[in-house]
Amino acid sequence: MKTGNNKKFSAGKEYRKSWDYIKESRNFIFSVILIFLFFSLIGFFIPAPEYIKEQVYNFLKEILEKTENLSAGEMITFIFFNNLQTSFFSFVFGVMFGILPLITAAVNGYVLGFVAFMSVEANGIFSLLRLFPHGIFELPAVFLSLGLGLKLGLWLIIEPVKFYWKKNKAISFLFVLFYLPTLIFALTGDYKFKIKMKANFLNFQKNFRNSLMVFFLIIFPLLIIAAIVEGILMFTK
Repeated sequence: MKTGNNKKFSAGKEYRKSWDYIKESRNFIFSVILIFLFFSLIGFFIPAPEYIKEQVYNFLKEILEKTENLSAGEMITFIFFNNLQTSFFSFVFGVMFGILPLITAAVNGYVLGFVAFMSVEANGIFSLLRLFPHGIFELPAVFLSLGLGLKLGLWLIIEPVKFYWKKNKAISFLFVLFYLPTLIFALTGDYKFKIKMKANFLNFQKNFRNSLMVFFLIIFPLLIIAAIVEGILMFTK
């Protein structure tokens, strides 16, 4: 016996919905890409101060030490879980006002630009062609994670600002500068705002669910493919 409340899970339908949600979130994804590219150019073209060079060198040295004696299978596993951790935490903790996705995009962009500069300096411009295949699957997966995390985080600020923008711009600016105390004040003193935020929270739950589906149906497979491709390339002379 079938009931109206029992909805069958359809992987194909959820997969299509995930791509629709990506299209809907494209402005946030493009924003993350632009930040990443901007800091990549800084890392490549602007000489880094010595203390930053030292930090990047130490970071790269630590990665090399961790992967020095790994087999191909172990390398693939290492790359996968490293990328999975970065992508998942950037997405989940993006809820905290989108700060972590922005920082992650900037830092990873800068490191990539710096590594690209070192590669060109040591082996010439064509050495960049050897780096390119490493990012074909990894970077789209990371950009999607960061973009969706940014969207979820900015929702917490954008919705209250939109609500008060026409009626009281001062409160809108207070949400940007002093979010938590302003939110508590508004929720306790403005009944219409409280009702509006309850309705918007349902949309937030829907967006969070859609983001999770994108992560497991699209980002997760991309990370698996990226790890396999990068792991094999590292053992191919």
